Amino acid sequence: MIIDCHCHAGPGDGLTAPWDTTASLDKYLARASRAGIDRTVLFAAFHSDYAVANHEVARVVGARPDRFFGFCFVNSVADRGRIRALVRTSVEQYGFVGIKVHRFHGDITREVCDVARDFDLPVLYDVMGKVSVVEMLATAFPDVRFIIPHLGSFVDDWRANLGLIDHLVRHPNVHTDSSAVQRFDFLEQAVQRAGAHKLLFGSDGPWIHPGVELAKIRELRLAPADEALVLSGNLLRLIGERGRARVRKPVAAAPHLPVIPRPRVTAIPPRPVTPWMRTQSTQLL
Repeated sequence: MIIDCHCHAGPGDGLTAPWDTTASLDKYLARASRAGIDRTVLFAAFHSDYAVANHEVARVVGARPDRFFGFCFVNSVADRGRIRALVRTSVEQYGFVGIKVHRFHGDITREVCDVARDFDLPVLYDVMGKVSVVEMLATAFPDVRFIIPHLGSFVDDWRANLGLIDHLVRHPNVHTDSSAVQRFDFLEQAVQRAGAHKLLFGSDGPWIHPGVELAKIRELRLAPADEALVLSGNLLRLIGERGRARVRKPVAAAPHLPVIPRPRVTAIPPRPVTPWMRTQSTQLL
């Protein structure tokens, strides 16, 4: 089985760039089918209200529960005070199996990690190059499973890539995915130093071609057992029994949008021009 652990789906509402406009799966599914990808983890495109965005992802997952897993996207700043409610709805009504957080919205918070621990969910957190935070996450929440995508940096920050490899080696609860990693040597180094059990295959679809990303995993030329871990085994282990049960007996998404009050937030940091260009290499180890 091949599982893509990193793909967006559904409409955004920002209309400023691809990642907050729309994440259509039409081309992605055709490309994934040709590449032999069996299942995909979906989370929302960037959105100003993740109660709405997660519900749209739930509709997609619910329509193809044999094909998709869902992760609950939360904004650590704007959703402060309602993250537990968002995650509860996503788990209990939608059958989602993880949490997605992006530092574009603000740094991850204790609230997010507490909820992840209470619901026993992995957290996929894009640190945007600020890999120093991984030390705090891994040690403060040793019982939470973290996936730091892009080997720490979407924008080819080699310092962040190398810094994250050190965290992968030292912390049992820290993992990464292969999506959009440009420097292939660093993927090889991550596996060689930290082990195949720390790397997950991901594409960052639909905007990045899943077949191209999968070819990078093939070119690692891993032993069959190690390649199986990267392609699906690690993701299935991290999502736990609740997630693995979806493989055996899928859960359909709820048809109606629940009302989740949005607390007033006094200050939200201004958005940078692009969600991957802010503070990429100033704090690494």
